[in-house]
Amino acid sequence: MTAHFRRTLIDRATQPYRSAGHFAWHFARGKLRGDPVFFGLLEHGLIPDCARLIDLGCGQGLLASWLLEARALYESGNWPAHWPAAPKVENFWGLELMSKDVDRARTALGDRAQFELGDIRTADLGHTDAAIILDVLHYIGYDEQEDVLRRVRAALPTGGTLITRIGDAAGGLPFYFSNWVDRATFLLRGHRSYKVYCRTLNEWLEILKRNGFEAAPLPMHKGTPFISVMLVAKAI
Repeated sequence: MTAHFRRTLIDRATQPYRSAGHFAWHFARGKLRGDPVFFGLLEHGLIPDCARLIDLGCGQGLLASWLLEARALYESGNWPAHWPAAPKVENFWGLELMSKDVDRARTALGDRAQFELGDIRTADLGHTDAAIILDVLHYIGYDEQEDVLRRVRAALPTGGTLITRIGDAAGGLPFYFSNWVDRATFLLRGHRSYKVYCRTLNEWLEILKRNGFEAAPLPMHKGTPFISVMLVAKAI
């Protein structure tokens, strides 16, 4: 991947957020530049082509913008030769608890994606081909985590994809540093309280299996001091 391609994709994915305000644009720029998950999703081909993709805890809809622009670049022929094709997502649906983030997402992307205000613990997820939950599950209680996973499984067909990123509570100092940064970001986005419900990697794998998934871990903290792990799961 060339530096030029990297800049081009970041520029295109963040451009819509200029219309959503100063904070939205700068947050988007910082997130895409500093978080390896966005390029990692594409480089590893983790997201399948699908009719519907749901993003639970979608924030200001940055993943939707990222995937839309990635697909546009792929179709134009401007794509790393050694990467798999950018995923083709026909319908992107994001659910977010913070109303300001939903407003920013809607302002930035308009009718290119659908965003709703709601709680992943209670919202109707409908039916979907793939689901993504990035850095969200540890904000809800242990029993609620399992309930969300059960409902996601019910929304997916057999063989459907769930991608979630978690912190490994057995990760030592990098895990605690990750939590400190996570807390700062959480409060910056307007949340009033911060409490987390963390698990070790093995515990996450166990609850996924218990709730209808077969998952494999993929480190997703390249170039950072954190201890983040992507879990790529298939509904069984």
